[in-house]
Amino acid sequence: MIVHLLTTAYILYAQESKKVVDGVAAVVGSRIILKSEIEANHENLVRQGQMENTLKDMCKVFEDLLLEKLLIHQAEIDSVVVTDEEVDANIERRIQMIIQQIGSVQKLEEFYKKSIIEIKEEMSEMIKDQMTAEKMQRKITEKIEVTPSEILEYFNSIPSDSLPIVNAEVEYSQIVLYPKIRKEAKQEAIDKLKRLKERIERGSSFASMAVLYSEDPGSAKNGGEYRGIKRGQFVKEFEAVAFNLRKGEISDPFETEYGFHIVQLLARRGEELDLRHILIKPKIDDEDLEETSRKLDSIRTLIVEGVINFETAAERFSMDENTRYNRGLVVNPYTLDPAWEIGNIERDVFTVIQNLKPGQISEPVFFRKPDGKEGFRIIRLNKRTEAHKINLQDDYNKIKQLALMDKQNKVLRNWIEKKLQSTYVRLNHNYYNCTFTNSWIKNLAQNE
Repeated sequence: MIVHLLTTAYILYAQESKKVVDGVAAVVGSRIILKSEIEANHENLVRQGQMENTLKDMCKVFEDLLLEKLLIHQAEIDSVVVTDEEVDANIERRIQMIIQQIGSVQKLEEFYKKSIIEIKEEMSEMIKDQMTAEKMQRKITEKIEVTPSEILEYFNSIPSDSLPIVNAEVEYSQIVLYPKIRKEAKQEAIDKLKRLKERIERGSSFASMAVLYSEDPGSAKNGGEYRGIKRGQFVKEFEAVAFNLRKGEISDPFETEYGFHIVQLLARRGEELDLRHILIKPKIDDEDLEETSRKLDSIRTLIVEGVINFETAAERFSMDENTRYNRGLVVNPYTLDPAWEIGNIERDVFTVIQNLKPGQISEPVFFRKPDGKEGFRIIRLNKRTEAHKINLQDDYNKIKQLALMDKQNKVLRNWIEKKLQSTYVRLNHNYYNCTFTNSWIKNLAQNE
């Protein structure tokens, strides 16, 4: 049993859930598990269709949390540390994934009725616990490998009528171009910010100017305010300015990948800032977009005619940093594998590739990122597999991964049994009557 690590969706949902009654369900070492943690997690998984509303599944969630707390407890003993910078980076990745699904920062904030900064702050402790448990688990299992004979033995041990179904999957690559922003458009944005700064310095409210003019959906409605900013949360160009301001000082206009900004420092507590900012994005007109589409179409023609291959073109021309250095290949961030289940890819991408055959390249397609940035991309469908029963010929790597996980699970179970001999565990049996996989209640008489 590999520990079930809490998803971002659960973390955010758990913060909103008010239906559960709190209480201590268990103590593992110095860590407690609240009844609300178990029930909110279980309720969310039921809502997502991943579990049923049964005691058995509730107990599964409970045991996953027991394991997480045991791993964290042991990490403290073994000095396995996750830094704040690692946590901040992980939160940022998760937030961006949610934004891609929900549509925009503004929609995310409206859904949870909190600012993006508040959401990140509330995620921080849970994400740190999750990452610590993951790191400790990797330490336990990182040296485990499987041989070809073990892979074959594992596959042959699965009854033929129990072989799992591999869902339909695709692999695809892309080349992305964004319109070149004209100097005149940049200067217009800078001039507008200079005028706003002058108005503020003459007595106008920075907050009011942000509400009226800022194009940052994450802060405009709050008067441009962000509180508790730490290094690593914003792009480096923004932080280079913000962390060098004096209290009350307003910066000159400066540029980041999101546009142009002015920032006012409200307060500083060591390496933590409260600030306001106004974002103005240079305007891109239809002519800029059309020119980008034509340029990308020319690149596509060179590829189709064999003048240059797709991979080289991606390295040379693509403006998407996540795929450019991967020769255009789009990797699933959840699995770190190029295979995407059909249901997990972006809707706009699915619309394009559903009409492509393997090896075909789409025409330039317009797209808009969650932050509003617009561009064009061409997509090549590399591979498509239909749903089928897992088999050695088509799915060797998946079977290898399953065999490795099975071996890791056995090692982890042995580790749990060993650590439970020396770790304090107390369960509140007034809440659930669970039968666990591991012997969490071995000292039941002395723990009750």
